[in-house]
Amino acid sequence: MGYGRGSAGAPSEAGNPEEQRAALLDAGCTRVFVDQSSGKGGAARPEFDACLAALSPGDVLVVVRLDRLTRSLPQLVALVGELRSRGVGFRSLHEGLDTTTPGGRLVFHVFAALSEFLRELLVEGTRDGLAAARARGQRLGRPPALSPEQVSQARAMLARPENSVASIARLLGVSRSTLYKHVPELGGRQIVPPEPHDEGRSGLDN
Repeated sequence: MGYGRGSAGAPSEAGNPEEQRAALLDAGCTRVFVDQSSGKGGAARPEFDACLAALSPGDVLVVVRLDRLTRSLPQLVALVGELRSRGVGFRSLHEGLDTTTPGGRLVFHVFAALSEFLRELLVEGTRDGLAAARARGQRLGRPPALSPEQVSQARAMLARPENSVASIARLLGVSRSTLYKHVPELGGRQIVPPEPHDEGRSGLDN
């Protein structure tokens, strides 16, 4: 079973959907799925989803090039691993990879190890970068919802009785709970909506 994906600006069969279809048919695929869009920015790939759903144990998914299937090594390793767990092989014509052969399986074991190595390097680099930032006294984590200037502005507006907490929060683009958090002098006041009056009761109990 073959899969192809269009790509604007790519040369020859690398990005031309119809040339990919022809190459996959020539390779012996009895059924070919082709997405016309490039898939950039997380665009939907309905033919890809249909292709995955149609694969059965013993099938082989064939692509013209690896980059027609995924855009990163971790994605490729994860997808091929998923196919293998379903009893489905994978073959890429351009790179000559075929997981139905011992040599092809060995290559993907190497790919998986390399992907894990790169992931560990990224984690280690991130950890070292955070440690260096802390050593420089740099603030980490999410920025405060209100800047010091906005807090001062909120305090000034709260001093005027015609300004409610809700209206100030709307003006600053934050929730009332955020406003209470950043303006301690409001402390003790709870953000609870007033209970509705029980209009069904009269002054006398039955």
